[in-house]
Amino acid sequence: QVQLVESGGGLVQSGGSLRLSCVASGTIFSISPMGWYRQIPGKNRELIAVINTGGDTSYADSVKGRFTISRDRDNSKNTYYLQMRSLEPDDTGVYYCNRARFPITVMQSLYDIWGQGTQVTVSS
Repeated sequence: QVQLVESGGGLVQSGGSLRLSCVASGTIFSISPMGWYRQIPGKNRELIAVINTGGDTSYADSVKGRFTISRDRDNSKNTYYLQMRSLEPDDTGVYYCNRARFPITVMQSLYDIWGQGTQVTVSS
């Protein structure tokens, strides 16, 4: 069964940190680069971080130096993380994980299957 489950969001003050988790069920996710996306109210969902199967990472300028994408050392868990530091009110939104193309600058594909996302709210 193909499934994506995100967790770890919450309410945090500006300057704070959060760590998001994503459990990806399905073979397709284990052989594909994976990314974290963010949807801010009124805007399209945007890709903000990608990790390829070799562990290389790529980030959007808006989060570079503040966010870190990683993969669980146990590959069988197919779990991905997004460590977020120095959070700002503009980081508020719903965060999703899904397949992505590497690096972040290439044209991305559209995917039909998404998880429920996890809400991140940063107060000023």
